[in-house]
Amino acid sequence: MIKSKALVCKSLTEDLSGVSLSEIELPKPSNEEVLIKVKAASVNFPDLLMTQGKYQHKPELPFVLGMEGSGVIQELGSNVSDFEIGDEVTFGSWGNGSFSEFAIVSKNGVKLKSEGLNFKEAASFQTAYLTAYDSLVRRGELQSGENLLVHGATGGVGMAAVQLGKNLGAKVIATGTSEEKLKETLNWGASHYVLTHKNNKVAFRDQVKDLTEGKGADVIYDPVGGDVFDESIRCINWNGRILIVGFTSGRIPSAPVNMPLIKGFSIIGVRAGEYGRRDPIKGKENIEEVKKMADEGLLKPHICKTFKLEEAKEAIKYLSERKLVGKIAIVMD
Repeated sequence: MIKSKALVCKSLTEDLSGVSLSEIELPKPSNEEVLIKVKAASVNFPDLLMTQGKYQHKPELPFVLGMEGSGVIQELGSNVSDFEIGDEVTFGSWGNGSFSEFAIVSKNGVKLKSEGLNFKEAASFQTAYLTAYDSLVRRGELQSGENLLVHGATGGVGMAAVQLGKNLGAKVIATGTSEEKLKETLNWGASHYVLTHKNNKVAFRDQVKDLTEGKGADVIYDPVGGDVFDESIRCINWNGRILIVGFTSGRIPSAPVNMPLIKGFSIIGVRAGEYGRRDPIKGKENIEEVKKMADEGLLKPHICKTFKLEEAKEAIKYLSERKLVGKIAIVMD
């Protein structure tokens, strides 16, 4: 057995009171698994939702938090031939997650780390950038020269969409609630930014239309939902595509179906992980394409703050308070 410090969720609560740093014991990896010494882990909004029982994936209690991480392979299962001990890798994990000194992961969830990224960046890369790629390329079919409106642009998945949209040749308009934070998006690919709230009300349709010569956005990337979605369908172009990525606002909106009928736009759901599971060939292509762009220096997460493993609970609180610009990471040493 391998002893490891880890952030464990023991009960579901609204305030993280069911989460604590604990010592766990890990078995030796099975034939199809690898043991990874974790170097860094990314903090994602689903980590918070899982502690509350509000995420679609619900691990059995108790579980180790952390959807994704990076590290060095320490031990290989007998049927693992694609990796070697000492390889620097990234990995995804549910239930026996990355907020831990060590993690045992199925070989299918492990990928070689991009040489263009350090451990913190690599840990924060795959979920955000695969979500952006699946959204903009596979589902939204974003074309060069189109207008892309990115909501929640200062968060991890939003910043990824800003960068990727710029590299795809789109004119990117970033939105959010803090002008100070939105200014940072101009350094990462946005052409303009727009505040979603005015006088305590969601109101941005006129500004978006002004920036798009009255047409509206061709593609809208929406991880926010709620009132932001309601306003978005009033500043979308003919034949536009609004991509439903999440509902960080807390409200799942409803669309009057006469709106897409009259304006000829499409409402498209995005689940990047499920896309790869249902179409493994294209899922693998997605992973290879974003890794290639990272290797070339075209995509790189913006890490605004780091925490130690002992501070992992505070990292989740920091995320919940929406203070970040880009991503936050947990570093193990």
